[in-house]
Parts: sequence; structure tokens; C-alpha cells
Amino acid sequence: MMKKKSISASKASLVLFLCQMISALDVPLDSKLLEELLQPPTITQQSPKDYIVDPRENIVIQCEAKGKPPPSFSWTRNGTHFDIDKDAQVTMKPNSGTLVINIMNGGKAEAYEGVYQCTARNERGAAISNNIVIRPSRSPLWTKEKLEPNHVREGDSLVLHCRPPVGLPPPIIFWMDNAFQRLPQSERVSQGLNGDLYFSNVQPEDTREDYICYARFNHTQTIQQKQPISVKVFSTKPVTERQPILLTPTGSTSTKVELRGNVLLLECIAAGLPTPVIRWIKEGGELPVNRTFFENFKKTLKIIDVSEADSGNYKCIARNMLGSVHHVISVTVKAAPYWITAPRNLVLSPGEDGTLICRANGNPKPNISWFANGVPIAIAPEDPSRKVDGDTIIFSHVQERSSAVYQCNASNEYGYLLANAFVNVLAEPPRVLTPANKLYQVIADSPALLDCAYFGSPKPEIEWFKGVKGSILRGNEYVFHDNGTLEIPVAQKDSTGTYTCVARNELGKVQNEVRLEVKDPTMIIKQPEYKVIQRYGQVSFECIIRHDSTLLPTVIWLKDNDELPDDERFLVGKDNLTIMNVTDKDDGTYTCIVNTTLDSVSASAVLTVVAAPPTPAIIYARPNPPFDLELTGQLERSVELSWIPGDENNSPIRNFVIEYEDGLHEPGVWHYQTEVPGTQTTVQLKLSPYVNYSFRVIAVNEIGRSQPSEPSEQYLTKSANPDENPSNVQGIGSEPDNLVITWESLKGFQSNGPGLQYKVSWRQKDVDDEWTSVIVANVSKYIVSGTPTFVPYEIKVQALNDLGYAPEPSEVIGHSGEDLPMVAPGNVQVHVINSTLAKVHWDPVPLKTVRGHLQGYKVYYWKVQSLSRRSRRHVEKKILTFRGNKTFGMLPGLEPYSSYKLNVRVVNGKGEGPASPDKVFKTPEGVPSSPSFLKITNPTLDSLTLEWGSPTHPNGVLTSYILKFQPINNTHELGPLVEIRIPANESSLILKNLNYSTRYKFYFNAQTSVGSGSQITEEAVTIMDEVQPLYPRIRNVTTAAAETYANISWEYEGPDHANFYVEYGVAGTMASRQIDIATQGWFIGLMCAVALLILILLIVCFIRRNKGGKYPVKEKEDAHADPEIQPMKEDDGTFGEYSDAEDHKPLKKGSRTPSDRTVKKEDSDDSLVDYGEGVNGQFNEDGSFIGQYSGKKEKEPAEGNESSEAPSPVNAMNSFV
Repeated sequence: MMKKKSISASKASLVLFLCQMISALDVPLDSKLLEELLQPPTITQQSPKDYIVDPRENIVIQCEAKGKPPPSFSWTRNGTHFDIDKDAQVTMKPNSGTLVINIMNGGKAEAYEGVYQCTARNERGAAISNNIVIRPSRSPLWTKEKLEPNHVREGDSLVLHCRPPVGLPPPIIFWMDNAFQRLPQSERVSQGLNGDLYFSNVQPEDTREDYICYARFNHTQTIQQKQPISVKVFSTKPVTERQPILLTPTGSTSTKVELRGNVLLLECIAAGLPTPVIRWIKEGGELPVNRTFFENFKKTLKIIDVSEADSGNYKCIARNMLGSVHHVISVTVKAAPYWITAPRNLVLSPGEDGTLICRANGNPKPNISWFANGVPIAIAPEDPSRKVDGDTIIFSHVQERSSAVYQCNASNEYGYLLANAFVNVLAEPPRVLTPANKLYQVIADSPALLDCAYFGSPKPEIEWFKGVKGSILRGNEYVFHDNGTLEIPVAQKDSTGTYTCVARNELGKVQNEVRLEVKDPTMIIKQPEYKVIQRYGQVSFECIIRHDSTLLPTVIWLKDNDELPDDERFLVGKDNLTIMNVTDKDDGTYTCIVNTTLDSVSASAVLTVVAAPPTPAIIYARPNPPFDLELTGQLERSVELSWIPGDENNSPIRNFVIEYEDGLHEPGVWHYQTEVPGTQTTVQLKLSPYVNYSFRVIAVNEIGRSQPSEPSEQYLTKSANPDENPSNVQGIGSEPDNLVITWESLKGFQSNGPGLQYKVSWRQKDVDDEWTSVIVANVSKYIVSGTPTFVPYEIKVQALNDLGYAPEPSEVIGHSGEDLPMVAPGNVQVHVINSTLAKVHWDPVPLKTVRGHLQGYKVYYWKVQSLSRRSRRHVEKKILTFRGNKTFGMLPGLEPYSSYKLNVRVVNGKGEGPASPDKVFKTPEGVPSSPSFLKITNPTLDSLTLEWGSPTHPNGVLTSYILKFQPINNTHELGPLVEIRIPANESSLILKNLNYSTRYKFYFNAQTSVGSGSQITEEAVTIMDEVQPLYPRIRNVTTAAAETYANISWEYEGPDHANFYVEYGVAGTMASRQIDIATQGWFIGLMCAVALLILILLIVCFIRRNKGGKYPVKEKEDAHADPEIQPMKEDDGTFGEYSDAEDHKPLKKGSRTPSDRTVKKEDSDDSLVDYGEGVNGQFNEDGSFIGQYSGKKEKEPAEGNESSEAPSPVNAMNSFV
């Protein structure tokens, strides 16, 4: 595929040239394709640059290469052609460039010392190997010498020289005695880097005659021995103590040069009595953490993987009680060349441009030189498409003859680097690498990716078709990837079929077909459910599935996310799991997993096992606490704790829990330390430095935990460097120009000593900056100001205390503060899928303009107007967020036949960027909602009148209404269905020619051009004969008016399903509509009857009161006692006044009653309805009236009869009426 590369150089002309698109072909890693394409040689294997060989074995110099056609090989030796055909001892392996020099049959290795170089060549170019220096190993004997015994005075220093023979490679030196036992070494006696044995001061026990130096030559596996050296120590009393002097190195200063990446070894060995102690420091800096090691009893400083930053002055200080001496070693770190950018192979099409870049660094700066096919480029055949500019070769308008292998050599005085990179110019017709008729299977509603891997030069164009004669695929429902893959983001069942990809360039055209099958998803239609089962019972979990008929599902059951126990009690059926004879171990979560080759679903349920009903048994209890805690074996980092268990109370102790208290940092707070089995009464505990420990033990059995034991004695551990660094180190900017570094501080016991602080270090990532550090205390945050906006930083936080630093912390990557995105997404496109769904696409914004972590994109969309009503309304914007770097999204829930606008904004952690320009789109018509109402009125013998309201949501232009109806007989069977189409502008219809006294069911819906909407149903009955209908009757109308409302009540007689209309107005304005009810004859007669009835009731009440009898009203009160009835005043037996909750004013006569004639208790709690039988309405009286006929009287004496009230006048009036 095409890759864009940008290269910067010093010259303005080169910069301008490289700003153009420079592209190269990617060759797919297809074995068949690679076998067919022409390719210049590439060295794949070669011997090391410095090759030391065993002179007793054959010499094998490796050189392997690949290419098309296969390359031929040749060699040079010491810069001239090496004709292997003229040397019978030298052969070349078949199909290889590897040389085999036969030493074991008479050849001499020394004769073949030299510098060798291999060349692999074919018609496309030549690749060369490194210069391979062949040297046979050497293990010479020690020269004979006469060694005089060493007579040394006790306390003096001594050096036994080894002076091994010079070998190749250098030997390994060690000192032994005649019994082949290594001589013991210590701070006083040790071996130097040069192999000599140094005595800081000699002691009488150093006297011996078998100090022997051995040299081991690993390459030849031989050991050479020096003549034994004799040492005799004579004593003088007293022994004189001496201040330190340096045995090696000599003088006060020295220098050392080491190469980058190597191991730096610095040595200081001192004489003196007592034996001096060596200490190392770096002047003006610190020794690098994690790379510094001390060897040979701190006499050798070892720094691994050195870099230029390790240059400087290193001081060794030798000290004893009499004084000190020091030596400064000035270290300079040089560097052999190392790659910054090694040249990479280029595959180009004729006429394309490209570059080879070769960048290396070193100390001193390496020289860069170019070769073409192994020949210096200055004398190589000219190529007009090639231009050399320092470390870059620029190719423009290449042709097939431009193919070659180029070598880049970077060298300085410490070494060289050699890299081969070919330029391969290919003209190839298109090829499709994806197998023909490949079958892809996906689950519905998931993405489908159809591959069309291809190659060609120039790069082919790719098109996709569906079916044999289908048209080219375009549109927002497809995604076309650069590698030729076709993506269907949401595959549906109708996506199944054959797809054809066509690849074409100027040299030809090729096509390939693949097939796609879309399967139904696997579903668990009945999931396992939570179960509680008694011990030893049986339980079953169901897992019933539905899947695509062409997929074979497998069902797996898990317990607590692990395999089911291997137990015959577990029975796995086709769609269930049964557990027989349940035990406590079966308690847990059971999961049913259904797998097919394309998808997987799962469902889980918890099983809780409870004990069976208890039977009389032994009483179990928690154990008693342990006692007699004792600490022994106190060490810096460990202690042994022992105890005596308490009574286990009929339940064996399962384990002991050990807790500790840190009396220094958190007195009174107990922490978990460890736990041990119940059979164990001692434990070795690991401790941390600088903690004042106390311990306690808790015993645990099946019943529960014991009370804690009494605390042990306290044990304070010594201070030490911190063992760990702060955790959860983060770097997140709070402002565009800062970096907030936070961490979780160490706990008190983690400090390991007093003076806990933190060293906070940071540097900008991918920039060659030094670390910036600050040391802070008692905080867990540090703010770095003045940073660039949203750039990565390397961060580390290291703990330290008064004793030193913690280990080198690991680095984390953080970012400075974010700022709002700079640009809006472009190329916003909307594809309306249907009347309620649309798909929006946009181009992603460049990441550098996001200026923060890309969180996603927000789509704002809102309805502008309905196209059917042409009326604008309040704009309510909706927002959809698409996470990540998505470039499309679906807009659901749109209203049909409407005009919408949308825009897109990019979102980062700081907020939203600017909005894209508003995009207008319209949704097509949809089906309407149901009519707002259907009302059937005016029933006659053979007709009904239908009235209806238009749909609330027409979702388009209404074309008509559809009315369907059918009769229903006495057995609720439906008759034939009749359908009528009604114009859209109608709102009523009279249906005639119906059957008398017949019930009809009606189905009514509206239509647009898209189709029919949901229907509304109703039933109605034609009348039996033409009798006068029963007109409704309303009576006993009462009113109660407040400041802002009035409550109206009435009694109703008449047919069901009545509608009530209340007419009211300002007094005097409705005179023409009012009738004076007081002048109506029926009303005067009714009132007279009521007055007579009340008079009779009063007389009866008076008589019965004098007789002390009980009234039935009291019995009804007892039977219908309502806790919500308003209490009466104790002083006069009347109801308290009812006040409105808002203004607390007395409510006037009357109450509020809804139009359905139901009485609400919260409206009037002093109603007599609760005491009546069948009063359909509400009767309100003032307090005096209610106090006279109902309610509680003052208490009578205990032995007297309690009087009751008169019967309710409402009941009496109802019975009279």
C-alpha cells in the first residue's frame, strides 16, 4: 500500500522537494507472490565481524542471501578477489555463499588469517557482507622464569604478579594452590583486574609456598599454570599500623576511555593496617541507579551499559583509622557508530519517487559513505534518477534499470556499521491474493469484512460489485479500506450473496469473487435463575437457546468461572444442569456459555445452599481467644510469634489470623498480617523497617471468629532505605500550560525510616532533554508550569528518607494539559436510511489539532419543522456521542416527514471543539399514528354516527381513513368484516342499513402514501325499538366557593357513559340562561315532604332519648369506623373546622366533586357518605348540624348507658324517596 514519508534536510531545495508526496509500494508477505517477483539480493546471515576460530577445527565463514533470481556468490580476501577454485582446502556450500576451509585434513588456520567479504549478486544488483576478520585463537605457554621467595614483614603490603602470556582471546585468571583449591580472598587479600594478587597487609597465616596463577583459554579449552610462588612472613613486635596508600592505580589521577554500551570497570586497591575500606563517588553527580554494582569487596566499581552521560570524574577513597587516600579517574565515554535511521528497502513503480536515508551517531561523529552494488557511488555507473545529498539518496522518476542494492557505511575510529538496502523498480499487472470463492460468515447486525488482498505496480484501483451483473457498490452503507477490504458496518440478512472485487492498473485487470453468509444470532431465551436449596436437596438450572439452523452450538457449564467438578452428582442435559444431593461446596455462581463458530453468549445464576432444619445436637460456639503470646528470634526483618490456643468449643479451629499494630505510625489501628492453619501455633513473620510492632491472634472455626488475644510485647525494627516507591503515579495537566504529577503516598510503615520525602522527576518524551527533579515532602502532588499544550512526558517519583533512596522507580507516561480542539470535522454527509433513521459520516480531524486525548465526536441534531404542518416549534437539540475515532454514526428516533439540522464536533478531555457547518436533511413520510379519538353517538334502529379526531402524529400527508366493522353475536363470535375508505378531510360518518339491536366492533386507522397506521377500536349497539330514551336526571346540586375555586356536587340518575357539562359565570351575567328553582312546583313539593319527614324523625329521636335507648346510627358508626374521619372537639362534641392547606381559612359550605361523581375523602372528611348505604353523591352540613345528628358526645359515667345519635337524615331521605 502507499505510505507517505517526509524527510527534513539542511538545504532549502531538498526540503521543498521532499515536501512532495514520496510513496513506495508495500509488498504483501505472500509466499507465492514473493517467489514470482524479481528482487535484488538481501544478505540474511553472515559471520561476526571479529571471528576468532579454533585452529584445530574447520573454519566456516557464513554468507547466506535471498533474491529472485537466486544470487551467485563471490569473496574477497584482504581486499582482493579470493579464487576458491585454486585452493583445494576451500569449498563453498551448494546454493549458498558459506565457505568451509578444511583444517582437519592438513590445512593450517594461520594461513587463512585475513579480512574476508562476501558479495551476493543477481541481475537486479549486488549486496555485500561486513568485513569479517578471521583470527585463530592462541594459548601460548608461560615463559620459564626463576622465582625468588618473597620475604615480607608482618603488616606490610605485597603484590604477587601473574603476568600471563598474551592469548587470543585474553585468558581468564585465577589463583589456586597445589591441591587445586581456590585461594580464599577478602577485603585484605584480593585479585586485581590485571590478574595480580594484592595483599593490603600480610599476616603470618599468609606464609605458604604454593601461590599458583592459572590462565584459562576458553576457546581452546586449555589451562596454563605459572610456577608456584613462595611467601614467607616474619614477625616483628610490635606490628606498626600504617595509613592507606594505593597499590593500584598509582598517582592521584588517571584516565580511562570506554565505549558506549560496554561495561565500565574501575579499580582501586589500597595497602594499610588496619585494612582500608574503599568507597566510590562521582564528582558533581550520583552513581547511576540500577546500573551500578560493586565487586571484589568494593574495590571494583562496575557500571553496565554506559552512555555518554556516565562520563566524568570518579573518585575512590581508601580509609582506615589512621587516615585516607584518594584517586580520581577521569572517564570518557566514546561511541562506535550506532543507527538512528538505517536505510530500508524501496519497492517502486516506474516513474515514482523515493528516498534512502542513512543516519547514524557516535563519538566522534561517524562519516557516511554510499556504495552502489558494492562499488563506491562516486565511481559507480551513473543513474540520472539518483541524487546523493549527504546521508540521503533521492530518487525521482525511476525506471526498471534503476534497480540496485545500495550500501551505507558509517564509520569512526571505534568501528563501523554497514547496511544494505535495495531499490526494486517493478512493473507488474494486478494480482488478487485472496483465494477465489472464499466464504465469509458473520452474525446479523455485526460488521462484515470481505478481503481483496492485491498487488500490482503501479498500485491498482479496487472496485466492488454485488452479484454477477451488479452495479458498482457505493454509498455510506459501505466502507472501502486502502488494503482492498470491503466493510459492511451492519450486515443484514439481505447482505448475503456473492461479491466481486476488481483490481486494475495500466498493465491489466483481474477480478475475484467471495461469498458472504449472514447468520441469525445465538440467544438464550430462558436463562438460569437464582436458586436457594437446602443441603442434600436437588436443584436444576435451565439454559434454553435459539440459534441459526446452519450453526452447531456447544453448551458449556461453569462453576465460579471454572470447570464443573468431576462429580457424578452433576448431570448436564441438553438444556439444563441438574445437581443431585447438594452440599455446601456446591454454593456459587453457575454460568451457561453457548458457543458457535461465529458468536458466544452466556448467562449466570447464583446457587445458595442453606442448612436443613436443625436437629437437637451439641451446642457449637466460636473459639476462645488465644493467650500467652511470645516473640522470639528477633531479627531486622523477621520475628517468630508463638501462642497457646483457647478452647475450640466443639468446633475445630480452622485457622489463626495474625494482626499487627504499628504503635509508631498508626497506634490503635490493627492490620491483617497473615494466617496459618489451625494446627499451627508458631509463625515466622516478615517485618518492615522502622515499625513498632505489636501482634495479636484471632482463632477461626466454622462458627466464626474469636475475640482477639491480648497484644504481644512491642518490637521496634531498625530504619532502612525505602523498599518501594509511590504507586499510581500519573501526569495529567489541569491547564493547557501545566503538568500535574500525582501519586499515592507511602503509608507510615512503608517509609522504612524518618524523613520521608519524594524525588519528582520529569522530562519531555521523544526529546533529548535531561531529567528535571525536585524533592518534596508531605504532599502527593506537584505542578509543573510553563509546559507546551498536550505533549507526552516521562515521569518518575522516587521515595527517600534520612537513610537514602528507594530503588530506581519505573517511568510512566503522562501528558501536559489539554486545550479545546482547534478545528471542526469536515465533509459531513447524511444518508437518510428510512423515516426514523439516518446515518451521518464525517472526516476525522487531524490528531495534532485535537490538542488532547481524543474522546470521540458529538453529533448535535434538532428538528426544524414538520413538513406536514409547516409550523416551527421550540428547538430541542439532541446529542449523540460516538466514542473513539469513529467517522460515522446512526441517528435513531427521528420523526417522519420532518426537516432536521445537525452539526458535528470533536471532543477531548477539555471539552468540545467548534461545530461543523449545519447540515440540513429531511426524513421521508411514514405511517401515521392512530386517530386521536373515535366516538360513536346517536344510535338508532339501523344507524350509528361516528366521529373521530385526526392523528396526533400524521407523519406525512394523510390520504384517507380506513374503517372496518363487523357484528358480534351473543356468543361473542365475529361476523363478516366490512371495509370503507373515507376521504382524509372528513371527521364524521353516519353508518346506515345496520341491523337493529346488534353490537358492532369498529376498527379505524389513517393512511399516508407509505401505508396504514395503527388502528383504534370501539364497540357500539343499535337500539331495539324507537322508544323515547331515558333522559338523565340531576338533583341535589350543592356548591362551596373559595377565593380561587368552587366545589360543585350533585346526584345523577340516567344511562351510563354520560358526559357532564358545568356552566358557570359571574353573578348577573347568566340571567337569561338561569331558571329560578324555588318557583318550580316539583321542588316545593319535595321540600315539604323533606320538612315533614325531618319533623317526624325529631319527634322519634326526642322520645327515644328520654327512654335512654340506643340508636342504630351508633352501631353503624362502630361498624364503619374510619381512621381518617376528622376528630371532634372534646368540649362540645362537634367537628373541628376544616381549613384549606394553602390559606388556612374556614371552608365554606359545599365541597369539590369530580365529574365522575366519586367522592374524595381528602376533599371532605366530614361527609355522611361513610355512614349511609347507597348515597350516590356528597352531603355537606355545617358543624352545628353534624353535631346534632352524629359524632361523639361528652363521656357519660362508667356505669351508665352511652347515648347515641339520631339516624342520619340522609338515610331517612333516601328510604323515603
